[in-house]
Amino acid sequence: MNSRLAGFGAWLHARAENVLAAMLAVMFTVFILQIFFRYGVNLPIGWTHEISVIMWLWMVLFGTAFVVRDSEEIRFDILYAAVSDRWRRVMVVISAVALILFFSISLPAVIDYVMFMKVEKTAYLKIRFDWLYSIYAIFAVATIVRQFWLGYQAIWGKGSADFDPTKASSGV
Repeated sequence: MNSRLAGFGAWLHARAENVLAAMLAVMFTVFILQIFFRYGVNLPIGWTHEISVIMWLWMVLFGTAFVVRDSEEIRFDILYAAVSDRWRRVMVVISAVALILFFSISLPAVIDYVMFMKVEKTAYLKIRFDWLYSIYAIFAVATIVRQFWLGYQAIWGKGSADFDPTKASSGV
């Protein structure tokens, strides 16, 4: 069962990467279209800029919530690598508790604000802002869940023992 669950998680992660790649393709396509219409046809169009901004916002928050792995996130490596495994785990637990606390406290206000934004729409495509900004609420919930998991792993002695700053990568 555990390997089946891990396989399903890997499949979901791959689909999240596919969604992120599709967002990047859309953003790039409308960016090139915007350049063509502005400089080639001398007819600036605003909806392409709107889609570019929306895709960038969703790419950053969706990618951080579902695609970027913990090992790919930015850390203060000098301090993190200088301490023992036990102190690394303590640092992870403190960070996890702080982030869970802050995101949990702000979550009701975030959801309330996102729901309030249904009264506004984007200028060109008339997309409701509650749909547009709903990704932040999803990001906040995903961050809370991720920090619970990281804190749980750190408390039980898992996760940070194999940290090697020389093997850090950009995630590419």
